[in-house]
Amino acid sequence: MATTLNFLVINTYNTLTLGVADNSVYVGTAVAPTMVVTLPSGVLTLSGGSTVSIPFTPNDYNIFNSATLQLSTVGVTTPLPDGIYGLTYSITGTTPVSKSIMRTDKIQEKFDNAFMKLDMMECDMAIKTQQKVVLSSIYFLIQGSIAAANNLASTQAAKLYQQANMMLDNFIKTNCGCSGNNYIINFQ
Repeated sequence: MATTLNFLVINTYNTLTLGVADNSVYVGTAVAPTMVVTLPSGVLTLSGGSTVSIPFTPNDYNIFNSATLQLSTVGVTTPLPDGIYGLTYSITGTTPVSKSIMRTDKIQEKFDNAFMKLDMMECDMAIKTQQKVVLSSIYFLIQGSIAAANNLASTQAAKLYQQANMMLDNFIKTNCGCSGNNYIINFQ
């Protein structure tokens, strides 16, 4: 039996952290366990690079934040950017394992806040129903972005994410985001 590396990216439900659990099967001791993280396109570390090599704790749940990923100074944590992250786990003498994930925690937090406003707003039924239609569309765009990233379609993932973000910003900015006409025309 040989060592087989694997890891799981676990949602922390927090814009400040990225959780990675080791799911490897080890034979012997893991020598020099390292996680290399490639940041989303356009995001650079404090030193100007787009990748960072981080010590990784085998058989454990590793939590990374902006300081760990060298996006902020030690002791200061800022929200991690959304986008496609590349992760490669390696130890000496074993074939590394790589995965890419679409991180959407910031837009999900914004979506959740908009969603929570639905029940608090005083709107007529057509407008309230239209709000649900708009939020459902935004949710499907976010999920489509994740699916595209999982299938290595990074350009499509970025387009879907940008569309969802634009629609969400407009929804929040206009407070209700509609007149109810879209629902009346398309769904009745």
